[in-house]
Amino acid sequence: MGPATQGSITGEPLHPVEVRVLGALLEKEVTTPEYYPLTLNALVNACNQKSSRDPVVNYEEEAVQQALALLRHKGLAVRISGAGHRVEKYAHSLGERLNLGRRESAVLCVLMLRGPQTVGELRGRTERIHEFTELEDVEHCLESLAARTPEPLVAAMPRGRWCHLLGGVPGPAPESAEKRGPNVPAAGLEERVTELEREVAELKQTLESFRRQFE
Repeated sequence: MGPATQGSITGEPLHPVEVRVLGALLEKEVTTPEYYPLTLNALVNACNQKSSRDPVVNYEEEAVQQALALLRHKGLAVRISGAGHRVEKYAHSLGERLNLGRRESAVLCVLMLRGPQTVGELRGRTERIHEFTELEDVEHCLESLAARTPEPLVAAMPRGRWCHLLGGVPGPAPESAEKRGPNVPAAGLEERVTELEREVAELKQTLESFRRQFE
């Protein structure tokens, strides 16, 4: 099984910080609806919390901001301001973008926040988001996500585990985010944001040249 590109969904595999940000938004929408959408500070804390996370990370605010910018560009997150919101808040749009139900969102959320899981682990760890009655219910949900077209969203792994494919197929024994430190993900995201800004500037220049032809 080759790496997944997710071209029809995100344009390219999500960066690990993007995955963590999106997973945190998915989780908090259900577990703490009174605080959702999340402020940037609340989202940073949700990404870095020590419970229900694997790996445990220590992302800086800058890295989360850059991840949000990329997710918004891909149509997977939205910024909410005004209309009673004293500060900017953020929400995901993954469910609408991929037409996901509560069951599918719960499974993807746990896989995004805790890495590859067995069916039994998923049943136990999705309880706060969606309660699966039987293991077979989890299996059917996974099979449905794996059969999605044009791109599958999950895949089976050795030892009975399953992984999400939004960030591509996980490599063997990746170095933990704690060992890498928060600056490395931020640097990688900064390069992507810079590239996006360059593309937008070029597009504006092209449109301006086109407009001048009719003046």
